[in-house]
Amino acid sequence: MLLARIDGTIVATACHPSMAGRRTVICQPLDAQGNEEGTPILAVDPLGAGLHQKVLLSTDGSTTAVLVGDPKTPLRNLIIGIVDS
Repeated sequence: MLLARIDGTIVATACHPSMAGRRTVICQPLDAQGNEEGTPILAVDPLGAGLHQKVLLSTDGSTTAVLVGDPKTPLRNLIIGIVDS
């Protein structure tokens, strides 16, 4: 699990079928103090987190595959919670 901040939304005219109709966002990983750590990653957002909100991110690809219903999905990261404070 990672702490991250939503930095944007991905829009694509062509994508893998498992991504159709799913919101994919750009997430900036954060350390425990809230400082940026590493490079941004993409994640599926079934919760509808807002821009610049902090979220908990699962990097377990099998959980994401179950959510989208496709074991061969290229999606690996999934937002599993929105951090209040």
